[in-house]
Amino acid sequence: MNFIEYFIYIISIVVLISAPGPVMILVASVGIKDGYKKALETIVGTNFASLILITISILILKGLLTVNPIIFICIKVVGCLYIAYLGYGIIKEAIWASKNPVIQELSSQSGGFKKGLLVGISNPKDIIFFSSFFPQFIGIYPTVNISLAILVITWIIIDFLTLSIVYFSFKKISQNKYYSKLIGGCGLTLILIAIYGIYSAINSI
Repeated sequence: MNFIEYFIYIISIVVLISAPGPVMILVASVGIKDGYKKALETIVGTNFASLILITISILILKGLLTVNPIIFICIKVVGCLYIAYLGYGIIKEAIWASKNPVIQELSSQSGGFKKGLLVGISNPKDIIFFSSFFPQFIGIYPTVNISLAILVITWIIIDFLTLSIVYFSFKKISQNKYYSKLIGGCGLTLILIAIYGIYSAINSI
């Protein structure tokens, strides 16, 4: 097993899940308004949505892998560019947030399993994201199916733990004067991950 790539995978999904976005904002807002029980229901909903999208993406990915390895490499490169784009967008938000600190305040939202599921699955581009994200780390184990199982189980566990931590820490972090810098660091980390993915894709040709 390639523990270096697995470690990078863990870091990358922590950054991706905790970086500012609809799911994170929803969980933090629900937690602030209704407490951990409601936030927990919302996290379970968003986690289940991720599992659905991951399943669809794996079916797409395995279909591509059986057709042409070159297509797989192309998807990997496109996925890296997409991840880099996300990182760039987060850095832009960090710069904007540093000039407009009021954006850090959360509005109250209703939560629960259904709301979490709908928010988590409502963005179709997430299917493209998952199908382009997993190829970056498909080589952590020699057998593709075992690699996918490890990646999926790890995602589910860290998704749940990270969003739980978001609930406990977001209000305090959002009041920190270094909040925008932390967001910017998340964006930079995604860009570095994308560069690594492109490098590994080129080496596999």
